Amino acid sequence: MINYGAAELAASFQTVRKNTLLIAEEIPENKYAFVPVTGWRSAGELLKHIAWAPMMYEDMHGTKRLMTLKGYDFTAIFGRRLEQERQQMSKAQIVALLKAEGDRITAWLASLDNAFLNEVFTDTMGQNPKTRFENMLAIKEHEMHHRAQLMLIQRMIGLVPHLTREREERARQRAIAAAAATR
Repeated sequence: MINYGAAELAASFQTVRKNTLLIAEEIPENKYAFVPVTGWRSAGELLKHIAWAPMMYEDMHGTKRLMTLKGYDFTAIFGRRLEQERQQMSKAQIVALLKAEGDRITAWLASLDNAFLNEVFTDTMGQNPKTRFENMLAIKEHEMHHRAQLMLIQRMIGLVPHLTREREERARQRAIAAAAATR
C-alpha cells in the first residue's frame, strides 16, 4: 500500500509554494498592479489571495476540527480573508508573507497524523462524506489554479515562466545529447 500522509502533503505543498514564490519574485513590482482583464485580480492581489487562502482549511480542520460544514460561517472566514487581502503591501512584503505563511502552513500540515487525516466530515447539507486529507489537498490545488493565472500574467507582461524555461532547457540538453550520440 502506498502511504501518502502528512509528511508528503507538507512536502508537496512546499514545492507548490516554492514555485509560486519564484513567480512572485520574477514579476516586477511595477507589474504587481497589472490586471489582464476586467474582473480579474491583479498579480499582487492574486499573490495575497494565495497567501491567505489556507486560512479557511486551518480554521475548519485545525482550529474548530469540524465534523460537518453544516452551519459553518463561510461569510465570516471569507470576510477575515478579504480583510487581510485588502491590505496595501509592497512586493517585498507580499513575497515575505508568502514565505512566512508557506512555512507556517507546511509545518502545520507536517504535524498532522494519519488518524486526523482519515477523519471524515460532511458538507453543508450533512452529506457527501470526505476525509480531512481529501479536503486539505485543495490547499495546494487552489494555489496551483491561481499560479496558472499568474503564469498567464507573466506571458502577458513579456516574461517566460520559470517552469517553461526549465522544460525548454531540458529539451535542449536532450537534443544536444542525442546529436552527440549520433556522431
